[in-house]
Amino acid sequence: MTEAGTPLQQTGPLTPAERRAYAMGCRCFQRGDADAALSLFTRLLQTRNGFADVHYRVGVLLERKNDLSSAARSLEKALRINPSYSEARLALASVYERQGDFERSREIAAPARGAGRHSVGTLDPTTRGKLANLQAEVADAYFEAGELRDAIDAYRKALDRCPTFHDIRYRLGIALRDAGLPDQALHEFRRVLRGNPRFLDSAVQLGLTFYTLGRSDDAIREWNNVLDQDPNQRDATMYLRLVKKKR
Repeated sequence: MTEAGTPLQQTGPLTPAERRAYAMGCRCFQRGDADAALSLFTRLLQTRNGFADVHYRVGVLLERKNDLSSAARSLEKALRINPSYSEARLALASVYERQGDFERSREIAAPARGAGRHSVGTLDPTTRGKLANLQAEVADAYFEAGELRDAIDAYRKALDRCPTFHDIRYRLGIALRDAGLPDQALHEFRRVLRGNPRFLDSAVQLGLTFYTLGRSDDAIREWNNVLDQDPNQRDATMYLRLVKKKR
């Protein structure tokens, strides 16, 4: 069990039956057997309601079943038990965004972004830059493995050290969109472009994110702006061609 998800023991050590239920539930969760995992975890919570880790997993499973209200309640319980549980915080941000509550989604994700800021002032800029790049490499590895929430957390920790590393923020935007957080992705791509208007790849991805949200006119506008600056930008040209064909 991870440190972030360590359960609060309510009545002493786990019984053998509870340990088996937890282990079996985790195995079912990992192999994608949602119904079996939910049954095991729900049974466990009847006697051990203080398990942040179990509430988190139940929330993730309920989100996959599109029961967003119940998923939000489970993830909120996980955070009440352990407010520093960053995976639960990001999962809850995803649920809120899917419910259309974008402001609440941004608010709940904000503490995760600030988790590593305590050490920024104690390091010289060169060391901060090296650590930020190392953290971004960890995030890239999570991203390649499909562990998007871990990738998002790692990218944000890198940016806590070096907020002006626009290439890292760009990769964060892609991870957010792929994780089902397009509103937050838009925010990050725009922030990149405010810092560096010539970062055209970010503008291309901003357009693509608009398109995934059904905002085709905004997407076309962004891609046309890219081509005004660089007529040879291949991705913008390709996306425009595809959108026009569909229309």
